[in-house]
Amino acid sequence: MDYVTTQPMTAREVLEVAARLLAERYKRGDSFTSPHTSRRYLTDRLAHYEHEVFAVLFLDSQHRLIEYREMFRGTIDSAAVYPREVLKEALRLNAAAVILAHNHPSGVAEPSQADRAITDRLVQALGLVDIRVLDHLVIGDQCSVSFAERGYL
Repeated sequence: MDYVTTQPMTAREVLEVAARLLAERYKRGDSFTSPHTSRRYLTDRLAHYEHEVFAVLFLDSQHRLIEYREMFRGTIDSAAVYPREVLKEALRLNAAAVILAHNHPSGVAEPSQADRAITDRLVQALGLVDIRVLDHLVIGDQCSVSFAERGYL
């Protein structure tokens, strides 16, 4: 990938290039067995957005990465999330588990009631076909919140 340019890059462009470079260190088959690994990877991918993005790490039965997918994009303070679409993609990829994540462009990583409600709906929908939700991370500017560490899952 060629990152050389003749014109100065904006701060946003620099962050996007940095996120792509950092994400490249994780390839298909890398293991996501700890909240620390998931947190670092997802922060690299989601923290720079100025709008809300809901993403999913689709994992195999050994919690190795099958695919990272940004499923939904929203506004500065919300994104519509459709469990049916997450379920369809998990089945298409033959995922055994998922890690959910979204950013809060406000920088405050504290989960909202809506965040908890959609997580519950996703756990129920995916559980019907034996796909485990391992975690849901909310990514802020300088911190993130893990639903698994908080006991929400």
